[in-house]
Parts: sequence; C-alpha cells; structure tokens
Amino acid sequence: MGHIEATKQLSVTPEALWNTITDLSSWDKWFTIHEKWLQEPPATLEPGATLIAKVVMLGMANKIEWTVDKVTAPNSLTMSGAGMAGVKCQFEFSVTPAGDGSQFSVAGDFEGALIKGALGKAVEKDGAKQLDKTLAQLETLASAGA
Repeated sequence: MGHIEATKQLSVTPEALWNTITDLSSWDKWFTIHEKWLQEPPATLEPGATLIAKVVMLGMANKIEWTVDKVTAPNSLTMSGAGMAGVKCQFEFSVTPAGDGSQFSVAGDFEGALIKGALGKAVEKDGAKQLDKTLAQLETLASAGA
C-alpha cells in the first residue's frame, strides 16, 4: 500500500478554494494525476456519485472509477476509486480557514497487486512530487477565480 499526503497554507479564501476543488471541469488544471474525465461528471458532488477518469502516475495511465464517499461543504471531500489491475485508491481533500487564507490538506492511499515493494515506494515518491505541483497549481487557479 502506498500513502501520500501534504498540507500547505494557501493565500486564498476557503470559499475560493472549495469552489475550485468542487469544480470538476478544472481538475485537469490543478490535480496533476488527473488527465481527463472519460465520461461527463455529475454537476454536483454528493455521496454515491460516480466519476470516471484517466489518471497518470509514473507515466502509466489507469482508468479510475471514483465514488464520492463523503462531502462536507465547504471543508472536506473524500473519494475512493477502483482501476485496472486491481488498483484501489482513496483521496481526501480538506480545507480549513487559516488567517487571511486557508490550510489545504490532501491525503491519498493506493493499493493493489502491483503497488508493493519497490513499485509501491516509486508510487509514493511520484505521488509526493505530484502533490507539490498540485498544491501550487491549485493556489494559482483558486486565486484567479477568487
């Protein structure tokens, strides 16, 4: 099983950040493992909603069928996914007010027959690198939309 997480203080309001995170049409602009939606996502995120996406990690693409597990607007979104080759994952995005901006946290877990040993460590390393880019791009996009 692989695990990645990051927390960053962002200079955007919690509302602007939440609006960006829940705007599914913007995911390819900030969530760096997300390449595109393979079918039109629902207009609103609610528990039980299904989203089908192409994600890329370590240069390898996988089709992930996400299920929204929990939405607590405007503070958290939890989704679990299942992909090819038995890959399973879960991501949680959290937004909390912090001074004039927000604190954003993201945590992800990956598991499957292929995500073990050296490959599991490589997934964690690539995921951590992707999270750094994700946080920077999210702040830029949320600032532009604020």
